[in-house]
Order: sequence, then structure tokens, then C-alpha cells
Amino acid sequence: MEIKNLKKAANRIKKAVKPSAGKKQERIILYGDSDLDGATSVIILAESIKTLGGKISDFYFPDRETEGYGITEKALKSLKKLAPGLLISLDCGIGNLKEVDLANKMGFEVIIVDHHEPLDKLPKAKIIVNPKQKSDPYPFKEFSCGGVAFKLAEVLLGDKMTESLRKNFLELAALSTIADMMPQESENKIFIEEGLASLTSSWRPGIKAFLNSKEFDECLSVNQKIYKIISILNVREIENVFPASFRLFTSTSVPEAEIIIEELLEKSKKRKQRIDEITVYIEQKLKEKDEPIIFEGGDDFDLNLISVVASRICNEYGKPVFLYKIMEKESHGTVRTPKEVNSVSLMKNCSKYLI
Repeated sequence: MEIKNLKKAANRIKKAVKPSAGKKQERIILYGDSDLDGATSVIILAESIKTLGGKISDFYFPDRETEGYGITEKALKSLKKLAPGLLISLDCGIGNLKEVDLANKMGFEVIIVDHHEPLDKLPKAKIIVNPKQKSDPYPFKEFSCGGVAFKLAEVLLGDKMTESLRKNFLELAALSTIADMMPQESENKIFIEEGLASLTSSWRPGIKAFLNSKEFDECLSVNQKIYKIISILNVREIENVFPASFRLFTSTSVPEAEIIIEELLEKSKKRKQRIDEITVYIEQKLKEKDEPIIFEGGDDFDLNLISVVASRICNEYGKPVFLYKIMEKESHGTVRTPKEVNSVSLMKNCSKYLI
């Protein structure tokens, strides 16, 4: 048994890379969320496609601050010049009903590779790979998108998946699984154990440079270093159209990676200070009331940081946490809930108030 549509998606990508006689390779656009899970998913699929002899026409990562989350109208207008083509979204897209309709009208064929909870309806994409689809019989559902991308890479490459390539992809799948706080059980446990075991001998300059950074000399174990790396990389800041984790893991030399790491460490200190400030602000608010959910916002909240704050507050108080940035016409937010609470069901119950 395999995840629904996994083989179908792999065959469609192969067709784009190796078309029938007399036809050109199709354009392939990889569209990923800008966090660590999204970036690693894109890298796994991009390197799989290149291994098959294909090429990526363009990458797109939406800027959370200016565009919001997922497939956006702004992004599609920017990518329209590449239609017709195969648009593959990773770690986003399962809730983008209107945007997928727009992409279809523009001439894109959309494949969604995601792991988030679907809403009542699914987008009209050509192919959807998401183990949380109601019609998916695959027994394990709690993959990160990096984990789903790894499963897709296995089917896509077949016997071209060498042992070194498998280890390389498992390193990224392990990082994405930990970063997205997926349960460390079943196949996730295998990803983490095998992926972390090979990280110390990774060929990636970005990983080598991070593990050898003097910043982590005080860490007693490789695992401690890895959790620090994730805390620094799991951000959604876009620079030169790429998120930090994508730039680092695709860097081609250790010196290049060291420059990126130096910038990241400096930014990380400032981010930590701002995260602490927002956390203290919310905790002060919580002293004034005791309610079953935590629902707080501000016009000075940073969309790139409030997910971290929400996770911290949720772990501390054991309650569903909704944090949002108040914007000019609408507010954008993030949600974190305890394991036993389904956040999508909560939001469906008050859907008339939500965009």
C-alpha cells in the first residue's frame, strides 16, 4: 500500500521530464512554503527531478509578510509567463481552492503535495498527494511534507535512488519532521533515526558548515546541535526570493555556507529578542483572564515569528492558541493546539468569521 496518487504524481512528473518523441520537456515550477519543511520538500523533489535529467524552470516561495500563506494570486501573476507548465506546490495548496482555479485558467497543470488537514472541499488540482485526504487508505497520516516528498522521491526515482541519495534525502526529511513537530513514531521514527545518523557525514556544504560552526562548540551532542540548527533555520524570511534554509542547503561550498550561517546567527539573536518580547506581552494579557482558548493579536506582531510564539505558549499553557497580526484590511494569523485538539474543526465551527 502507498499514499494515494503517489505513483500517479511520479508518472506525471516523469512525463514532463521525458516526453514522447518529438515533444519538448515541459516547464516545471516548484512552489514551496518558506519554512524549513517547505524548503526541504522543494529541495528533495528538485534534486530528484534533476537526477532524472529534468530541470526546474522556476522556484517560488511566498513572502508570508507581504503575500500571506500558500498559493497566492500575486505569485500566480508573477509565474503566468511560464504557463503552460506543471506547477507543483509543496507544504501548501490544500486550502487554496480559488487560487488553484486561477492557476488552471492560466494554463498550469497543478499537483499539490501537502500534509495539512484538508477543508470540506479539495482544490481542483490535477493530482493531490496528501495522506490526510479522506479517501486515502494509507495507515500513517502524520508525515511532514518533507516526509511525503521523500516517499514521492522513492517512487519517482526507483532504482535510480542510490544509497547515498537516499541518505541525503533522509537527512532533509528528518530535519523537516523535527522542525514541524510531527510525532516521532512509525515511519517518522525511521526518517529521524536514519537521517540524523548520516548528518555527521553529510556531503552538503551547508550541513557541514553548521555542524562545524564555533557557535555550537558548547553543544554536548550532535542531536543538541541539530535542534539548535532547526531553531535558527525554521523561519520564513525571504531574501533574494529564497528562504534561508533553501539557500543554505543548496549552497555549493563551505565558505559560501559559512557566510549564510553568520548572517543567520546575527538575525537569530534579534529574532529571539523579539519572540521573547511578544511572549511576555501575551503572558501579561493572560494574567488578566482565564479562558479556554488563547486569542491575541497586535498590529506590531511579526508574521514570521508568531508561529514560534504560538508553539511556546501552547506547550506552556496546554490550550489552543490563535495569534494574529492586525493588518489594514484583514488579519493574518497562526494556530497551535494540543495534540488532542483538531484546530481545523475549531476553525470550521467559526468559519463565518474567517476568510
